[in-house]
Amino acid sequence: MTPVRLALVGFGNVGRAFVRLLARKHEDIRARYGLDLRITGIATRRHGMVMAPEGLDLNVLLERIQQNRDLNGLSPQPVPEDTISFIQKVPADVLLELTPVNYETGEPARTHLRLALMRGMHAITANKGPVVYGYQELSQLAREKGRRFYFEATVMDGAPVFSLFQETLPAARVLAFEGILNSTTNLILTRMETHGETLEQAVAYAQKIGIAETDPSGDIDGWDAAIKVAALVTVLMETPMTPHQVERQGIRHLTLEDIYQARDEHRRWKLVCRAYRENGRLVARVAPEKVPASSPLFNVMGTSSLLRLETDVLGDLSIREDHPTPETTAYGLLADTLRAYLG
Repeated sequence: MTPVRLALVGFGNVGRAFVRLLARKHEDIRARYGLDLRITGIATRRHGMVMAPEGLDLNVLLERIQQNRDLNGLSPQPVPEDTISFIQKVPADVLLELTPVNYETGEPARTHLRLALMRGMHAITANKGPVVYGYQELSQLAREKGRRFYFEATVMDGAPVFSLFQETLPAARVLAFEGILNSTTNLILTRMETHGETLEQAVAYAQKIGIAETDPSGDIDGWDAAIKVAALVTVLMETPMTPHQVERQGIRHLTLEDIYQARDEHRRWKLVCRAYRENGRLVARVAPEKVPASSPLFNVMGTSSLLRLETDVLGDLSIREDHPTPETTAYGLLADTLRAYLG
């Protein structure tokens, strides 16, 4: 049995879902793969830190989560005062970086992952920032250290987007792609059409159920979609790109009148992500479009998403994910962790 020590930086909905998933899958992973996954450290912004070299009791940890209590009391030893010190000292083989995305620089997540690799940990993230701002650097550092830098959970949650091409489609090239990649805006547009809600009412609903942030601008102004496009272009089309290089328009200006007019035309408004080459230039765009009923994007409703890729060997290839949850993203993290040891 191989012990695998995991440290989490950031402990929001996805981090907590990861603990629940690990508790459910722990014995199955031991039996099938001979890996004993243990959480030996967690660093949070609001609930303190914990370091436990022998591993935390997941049931006790889940109880603390449910009671919304600080984690400090679970630590059998003094904990560092800041996240950098935590990464430098935590007894771990894998760092799971789960802090909020920074659309401007990818920090501090990029630094967190670099430090983890320098210490000889595998570096796994659900944060899109380090992919678009540090993909080449972190990938090279991982190779030098004989470790892995994985980020499957950054786009389409746990669906195999990056690993599909990195592992199962050798020599395949992505020529172009289109898709719906932001669950929040897709839910908002669905609510406007099916429930007759204004944009503001639909945003409030998304916030109520925990899909939208208190400040929803990252979604409705297209930043989240743009950084996902930049990540896909950077990795799958092998062209470094930041979200600022993506032509971006959000859905803030759409009204119920616009929604109903599109319905009368047998079309639907969708926030569509695209990337393609035109006259030797790579064009990347996020913008609302009235898609026809014949489009594969037309029936992607609610929080579902779809990515259609044009390849040089398989023609069109589509990946669809229906109604993802934080547990779906958590699975992407778990899959990356297992890939680091089984691949």
